Amino acid sequence: MIRVVIAEDHVLFRSGLKQILSLQKDLCVEGEAGSAEEAFLLCDKLKPELLLLDISLPGMNGIDAVPKFKSLCPEIKILIISMHGMPEYIRSAFKAGANGYLLKTADSAEFFLAIQTILGGNQYISTELTGSVLNMVLRTDEERKNSMEQLTAREKEILVCVAQGLSNKEIAQSLNIAEKTVITHRTNFMRKLSLHNVREIVMFAVKNNLISMERE
Repeated sequence: MIRVVIAEDHVLFRSGLKQILSLQKDLCVEGEAGSAEEAFLLCDKLKPELLLLDISLPGMNGIDAVPKFKSLCPEIKILIISMHGMPEYIRSAFKAGANGYLLKTADSAEFFLAIQTILGGNQYISTELTGSVLNMVLRTDEERKNSMEQLTAREKEILVCVAQGLSNKEIAQSLNIAEKTVITHRTNFMRKLSLHNVREIVMFAVKNNLISMERE
């Protein structure tokens, strides 16, 4: 019997997870928590094999809590179940030590597949997180650093402008170059960094301290 602890602050969603888990005879929910602190106490006491963990918890968030769960229960498998599909959340979760990442929009079949996968010793990423998102998740920090070094000074300059919300025309006027030239440089740096849209460009710029998300 696999002992399970659920750390989720939304009572209705937590109850739903418990009900779904009851369909599997080899899974038993031993404890429920509405915060990371409550979950720490439960895991220390119960030593479960599986933790279903939300990110948005009161106090300490789920990702920051992962290392402590691992220290309390070195053999525990942690499946993050979250509404957040941004690559940086996912990369941070795996870097912290999570074994799987599942979106809350997943159906019960994928839910059990994710559990089976991580209990079998493998990592799991929600099937919705494919294409450019998955590509960004799997790329290492060293690969990103190497990619940054491939950019020309002008490409970096235009990347920052795009991340700041400027259009191609506005960038051309600001740098006193042709709009066609802006488009060429933009295409080049997006290809080199495997970026596919403005959202990913902004995320990359923030991650690499090229811009700040703080508002004045």
